[in-house]
Amino acid sequence: MGTRKIRVLVVDDSAVIRRIIGDHISEAPDMQLAGTANDGQMALEVLDSVNPDVVTLDVQMPKMDGLATLDAILARRALPIIMVSSLTKLGANITLDALDRGALDYVPKPDYGVDTRAALRDELLRKIRTAAGTDVRRILEIRRQRKQRRAEHPLPSAPAKTAPCETAAEYADKCIALGISTGGPPALTTLFESLRPPLPPIVIVQHMPPHFTKPLAWRLHSLARVSVKEAESGDVLQANHVYIAPGGSHLKLAAIGRTVKIVVEDGPLVSGHKPSVDVMMKSAAGIFGSRCLGVIMTGMGRDGADGCKSIRQGGGYVLGQDESSSDVYGMNKVAHLEGGVDRQFALDDGAHLIMLTAKRLWQPQAVGV
Repeated sequence: MGTRKIRVLVVDDSAVIRRIIGDHISEAPDMQLAGTANDGQMALEVLDSVNPDVVTLDVQMPKMDGLATLDAILARRALPIIMVSSLTKLGANITLDALDRGALDYVPKPDYGVDTRAALRDELLRKIRTAAGTDVRRILEIRRQRKQRRAEHPLPSAPAKTAPCETAAEYADKCIALGISTGGPPALTTLFESLRPPLPPIVIVQHMPPHFTKPLAWRLHSLARVSVKEAESGDVLQANHVYIAPGGSHLKLAAIGRTVKIVVEDGPLVSGHKPSVDVMMKSAAGIFGSRCLGVIMTGMGRDGADGCKSIRQGGGYVLGQDESSSDVYGMNKVAHLEGGVDRQFALDDGAHLIMLTAKRLWQPQAVGV
């Protein structure tokens, strides 16, 4: 008896996109096109009869948009849902909302052409395979608990940014290098809701395409007590500031005199990604050495595993998100198994542990060690 194929329901208001995705799924030996729908209402009508294992869901549709359809599907069945989003500011913001509500992942939908077919073949099929084996009920429970905590302990609409202080100056020549991928935006939201200054400069690689990282930075800035921005070449690292690598570009650090600046550049994929966690972490390790704290979190693949080892080899310390709190225990699992992680942490404990570890490493008198 052959292995059961992954049944996929494709929901998109574009007949062209439905055909492209459907053709790629039908050509994949381990997948089966369970059905298609041209809007959210039709998707709900056929959901039970086609019995999908995974749903690909357009973000912007008439009658019933992607968010409403997502909520309705998840209310009926805990299915892995991959959002298919246009490369626009609106599409990016809706996608971030969808990930927060329980969508497992997303793929960008470039303008029609060769790029569209490539994105909706290689990347989407890879994410469908990963999604099919994911415990969505566990992820939805994590989202539910997070939403409940926010309702019980609401944050100010615009948290005050902490002014520079003497301790922040002591952190200026240190660095936190954080890598994250699938499940990243909701996890980063949880992390930055609780992080409190003083903190060293934080450099982040979140696997995202262009047009998505800037809205992510804006969202995190609105809830964090540190400043968050999409990184630009020439930015000087400062304590209590966070720099997110722009989608589609690598981020490196360069020491210029007594300052460290960000370099954003093009180049080939590294560890399958651009931006690459490995590129960023190796760069940070080379400059900061023992003054670098690495953090590797939820994500698919192995990007960051080599970077984590570089940080440890340079005398730095690495924290890794644990399996139970990760949407996808992939990047952080590889880093842990290959000896690149000093200590694992649950997501809800991440902010406290990062702050405590920074004090322990660089202000030992503050924690009595």
